[in-house]
Amino acid sequence: MVEPEGGGPPRYWLSDAPIEPDRWARMRSRHRESGLWPLLLTGLPREESRPWADGEVHPAGMSSPEHHDAADLLARWWEDCTDTDEDDMLSATERAAVTAPFRQTWPGIALPGESAGPAAHFADRYAEFLLRTPARLGLVPAGRGADTLALTGWSGPANHTKDTGEIAAVVRSWEERFGARVVGVGFDTLHLSVAAPPTSPRHALRVAAEHFAFCPDNVWQGAGTLTVYAEQLLGMNS
Repeated sequence: MVEPEGGGPPRYWLSDAPIEPDRWARMRSRHRESGLWPLLLTGLPREESRPWADGEVHPAGMSSPEHHDAADLLARWWEDCTDTDEDDMLSATERAAVTAPFRQTWPGIALPGESAGPAAHFADRYAEFLLRTPARLGLVPAGRGADTLALTGWSGPANHTKDTGEIAAVVRSWEERFGARVVGVGFDTLHLSVAAPPTSPRHALRVAAEHFAFCPDNVWQGAGTLTVYAEQLLGMNS
């Protein structure tokens, strides 16, 4: 068991070594019985013990996801990400081009997707894919995968929000609307499977807007524009 350096329960279990490919699915199938949600946990490339083995987490400082509304959070983050100030490296015109067609207007949360199959199936399949790279198994006493992010005190999104309870609240909403499941967590990375991804360009744009508000670097440091990013989401199950 690992004791969080930031104090506060719950502790979590961490395997001593990387696990075999089918272990995550086996533990996921026993979640209702055990009350433990499995996570594939990885650390920094040159400091593998951080954060999970070192307990470099702070659950005592995180709020409960139940205290937040996902739609309100996404709207606030969208406003923060599309706002410009005098220190901004991008002009208002350049920033608006990135987030077109919505620009600074928050479009609201996306409608639920249509499931392509059981969420558990896609989660198990994605775990097998992730385990092509060695990962340790974490077991967290949690009722659902989204809640593990706050309960472990993961601080990966600290540059965006220091309260991972907010992140967990949005992931809860994605669990319900898109059949998302939390499969793996790194030092500052989050891996979700998706059973009901967007299948139309219009829906994908709305989902992309949520992703941008949730983690703007997906666009700033990746696709470059919301439209290009949305194209990448079509039919994607992870």
